[in-house]
Amino acid sequence: MAEAETTAEAETTAEATGGRGAQLERSGLRHGWTTGACATAATTAAYTALLGAEFPDPVTIELPKGQRPAFALAAEELTADRAMAAVVKDAGDDPDVTHGALVRATVRVLPPGSGVVFRAGPGVGTVTRPGLPLDVGEPAINPVPRQMMRDHIGSVAARHGGTGDVEIEISVDHGEEIARSTWNPRLGILGGLSILGTTGIVVPYSCSAWIDSIRRGVDVARAAGRTHVAGCTGSTSEKVAVAVHGLPQDALLDMGDFAGAVLKYLRRHPVDRLTVAGGFAKLSKLAAGHLDLHSSRSQVDKGFLAELARRGGADEELAEAVATANTGLETVQLCTARGVPLGDLVAAAARDTALGVLRGAPVAVDVICIDRTGTIVGRADPRGPRAR
Repeated sequence: MAEAETTAEAETTAEATGGRGAQLERSGLRHGWTTGACATAATTAAYTALLGAEFPDPVTIELPKGQRPAFALAAEELTADRAMAAVVKDAGDDPDVTHGALVRATVRVLPPGSGVVFRAGPGVGTVTRPGLPLDVGEPAINPVPRQMMRDHIGSVAARHGGTGDVEIEISVDHGEEIARSTWNPRLGILGGLSILGTTGIVVPYSCSAWIDSIRRGVDVARAAGRTHVAGCTGSTSEKVAVAVHGLPQDALLDMGDFAGAVLKYLRRHPVDRLTVAGGFAKLSKLAAGHLDLHSSRSQVDKGFLAELARRGGADEELAEAVATANTGLETVQLCTARGVPLGDLVAAAARDTALGVLRGAPVAVDVICIDRTGTIVGRADPRGPRAR
């Protein structure tokens, strides 16, 4: 018994001092709630009122990992056949475009045996392309939030004598406008936002949502039959990839700084060809072996660039100028003026890093390096198992 207690205590201590929760605690940042948690809270309050009780305010829900947050109601409305409750999304200290959005749930009673039916109200999108965890035509309310709402509908029904057969319409005020700042239009989610969340909690500055969106982008491209995708560090490199290769929107991956996430997911879910397109400085980091290209987690290695320049024919004077240059872009400008193809060398090294991460997966890789204006300053032709 003593050994078991010691093990349990150790696990509890590890959980408290490690992982995302510990990162949040050390950062001093305030966590927030997902749109899925807000929708569940609003649904719970609305159905409670529809069954004859008062709107609970605040309304408490249980999240998938057992936390029990309470949400204040921002609006409520009750008629003979429906109830609506609304919650303002609080994303904590996360720079979330949905922070402050008003999430509404309108609940209507359905005939016994109907189950729980979900509808997309104003500001919530509808799935129009395959490759997502929802069927085409379904409201963009993800599986975990759906299950949370079903569970809470069942609990309210048990407490207040309902059957649990309801229609839940989720809407988000100004959601269609907000969605233009998200990946939804590219993923084929039209008309508004997605109702998201796997834990119900938003961890500030977490990269998990971006990485998840990269994975969903690959899934959508594969489901659409795309054999060539482009991982781009920003909108300018995206435009260049489209101009060079004529790729459709659903073949473009907003890679941002997460080159490793793209490569590791394609290793398990390959397509024939990947174009990596980005600014010279960021791709010089990939060339040097970095898979996270964010400025706070990796830096341009001018010494590495100087060595590449030497391989490309630079004399020591030029190599020294590269090593002491102010920016990564300056290094390529110096070399271009002297006829040294540093951009191409960086592109080739970035391609080699990518192929190393892919570990023989059947994906050919080419690389395009650009400057801030979108001018191509380096190219590496496709190489890998599917290269033609």
